[in-house]
Amino acid sequence: MEDRTSPPVKTPEPLPAEGAEDPEEQRRGSPVGRRLVLGMLGLGAAGVAVGGALQDKVDGILASVSTLDPTGVTGLLPGGGGFRFYSVSNSIPHRGEADYRLTVGGLVDKPLSFRLSDLRALPQVRMVHDVQCVTGWRVPNTAFSGVRLSTLLDAAGVRAEGTAVRFTCFDGVYSESLTLDQARRGDMLVALTMNDKPVTDAHGGPVRLYAAPMYFYKSAKWLSGITVTKDVQPGYWEHYGYDVDGWVGKSNGRHDDPTA
Repeated sequence: MEDRTSPPVKTPEPLPAEGAEDPEEQRRGSPVGRRLVLGMLGLGAAGVAVGGALQDKVDGILASVSTLDPTGVTGLLPGGGGFRFYSVSNSIPHRGEADYRLTVGGLVDKPLSFRLSDLRALPQVRMVHDVQCVTGWRVPNTAFSGVRLSTLLDAAGVRAEGTAVRFTCFDGVYSESLTLDQARRGDMLVALTMNDKPVTDAHGGPVRLYAAPMYFYKSAKWLSGITVTKDVQPGYWEHYGYDVDGWVGKSNGRHDDPTA
């Protein structure tokens, strides 16, 4: 998840998400040492100062290291454009041209599977909005482009009993959900680019969900499955107390202005 900083949202004591590893199990491995965390502070500052290709590399390093950082310090470092990096698994997964597939299934007439080339061949839509974290940080005027989620749902043919959509991810842990009405909005994207470049591994590429009018935890990284369901199935963070309807300005007791 790319979410967090001050002030933290008060949530109930976490419970393991359905079908996910216990949070402590996810954090196993050699934790990040103090020296490396301090090094990351300098590296993050250098990347922000230089920008461009170096910043992309720094983003990947910060994202990878943050998965083994028990201090939480790396989550406070700004990546490219001011993003923060969080993952609920213990690695940053990768898929490419040869092995990436996005499936659309569940309560549909025609289950589908899309390669990256298939998704690029569909009509592309570009949106520029603020990205808003539920805990306070915001990245203004961020461009995402890709295929409208409704285009994929229409291609598969949603059955009458389908009222919601569940999203699964190839990290093997994360999940999200929308109602069917929400999923059919014009500002819900299956995103292939961010700021006019392919979505990187660190940012959830090669394909991620982008739910523009909602807090960023709804925009699932590393998207691999779209499943039409009978009812809404709360996503990973909703099991931890986050709002299922994560509209900016209407969720978790905050009063932020809606995104542009």
